[in-house]
Amino acid sequence: MSSPAPRAAPLRHQSERWLAGAAVIGALLGAFVTAVAYTAHYARATSYLSDDPSACVNCHIMNEQFDGWAKGPHHARATCNDCHVPHSSVLAKYLAKAEHGYRHSKGFTLQDFHEPIQITPTDRHIVVQNCVRCHAATTHEIRLVAFAPAGGLVDTTGGLDCVRCHAAVAHGPIH
Repeated sequence: MSSPAPRAAPLRHQSERWLAGAAVIGALLGAFVTAVAYTAHYARATSYLSDDPSACVNCHIMNEQFDGWAKGPHHARATCNDCHVPHSSVLAKYLAKAEHGYRHSKGFTLQDFHEPIQITPTDRHIVVQNCVRCHAATTHEIRLVAFAPAGGLVDTTGGLDCVRCHAAVAHGPIH
């Protein structure tokens, strides 16, 4: 019979136990940060902070919309952010971009997005507000006459839904 293998000496001091626990937590935290950094790099996350429309096609989900915009009449004058994020404040803009990024990356990763991609009611309202903002002179009379009770504006859009009739303007013909 052989003698039993020697056992590792138990940690004797409280500081040694704390150090071992800190090392494990540090390793786990390091692995998590590395995974997040790699994912952000792979997804070109910082590109979404810009106004460059090519950032919108980092994943293939938006290719059709990007192609439609590139061929449409707004191509020379408006980027994705001009229409799809609020312009009331920098905070509102980046909150909307963060929400869009989360929703789009979740949908792409889990493959649970509607095809063809559809705009949410909140995002549609933002788009209409931006239509009215850029085309205020064109829509002024319509907003005052057609949608205003007793001559006062209801909201910034005056109840307009530009997208209902002009859906193909920003993204080209709808197939």
